[in-house]
Amino acid sequence: MPPRARRRIAVLGAGAWGTALALQAARAGNAVTLWTRDAARAEAIDQARENTRYLPGHPLSPAISLTADAATAMEGALFALLVVPVQHLRGVLAGWPETACPLVVCAKGVERGSLRLPLEILAEARPDNAAAVLSGPNFAGEVGRGLPAAAVVASADARLRGVVADLLGTAGFRLYGGDDPMGVQVGGAAKNVIAIAAGAVMGAGLGENARAALVTRGLAELSRLTVALGGRAETAAGLSGLGDLLLTTTGPGSRNTSLGMELGRGKPLEAALAGRVSVAEGVETAPALVARAAAAGVELPICAAVAELLAGELTIGDAMGRLLARPRRDE
Repeated sequence: MPPRARRRIAVLGAGAWGTALALQAARAGNAVTLWTRDAARAEAIDQARENTRYLPGHPLSPAISLTADAATAMEGALFALLVVPVQHLRGVLAGWPETACPLVVCAKGVERGSLRLPLEILAEARPDNAAAVLSGPNFAGEVGRGLPAAAVVASADARLRGVVADLLGTAGFRLYGGDDPMGVQVGGAAKNVIAIAAGAVMGAGLGENARAALVTRGLAELSRLTVALGGRAETAAGLSGLGDLLLTTTGPGSRNTSLGMELGRGKPLEAALAGRVSVAEGVETAPALVARAAAAGVELPICAAVAELLAGELTIGDAMGRLLARPRRDE
């Protein structure tokens, strides 16, 4: 193998999380190519040596190069981190050249229309590529700064998850392998929807007790869907499930929780979204997640209430009243 510093990793997507992962990959001793589809933006980030729009205050390592050219981004890469929103993943892949490079999805959600999870999109768009998913309780700013964090790399390919963990992990960014990619993907998608609900509870002034109850029951929904789609219940209790859910529903930097708080205070969705730089993934995921669950025969009362709230079909008060009026049963 070549020396560690010469190993190349491609990062596709120069948002906050993509930039943070590029910083982490460089910190781990790799040469990194960070791709964005906008050539002017690539040049601006390269000139400033900082992503001033999405991750300000985090200077780029000299080991990170910028490009808007797909072929250049993938050249010599041992694997590529796909850090584009799930709703755009299929379109980005359609414009990329054929490559044997393994692909690691670092986005969370369910594609509207197809109701596909990220690795299912990859299986349709790039069936010949080895694939994995990386997920966990990670805020981009903290990973960018090198603060301690942990995540899971899940794949049916044991060799791939080992390579990703070895090349991307450091003492401060601990990567665990996992062989339940379905469970990891469900956790990443569902936690964003539940976080909107948790934020709405706090924004409406319903209190910490209500939030704790909602998050706990949300975890039960996440776990039920994981098992129904072929994942394992214990995955829901790990970093990509409970861990990510705790961070996203309580951390002040959570985009989905902060959006929910605005909704809870009475703002309409359009007003709550106005001026936001980064995407709150739960908005697009909520209806798709509920539809995917329904197809699997799984009821998700909290996630369904979020989907209706986002669609303007339900108020916070009506949602809470409906959830509290559900028939009593043993936990």
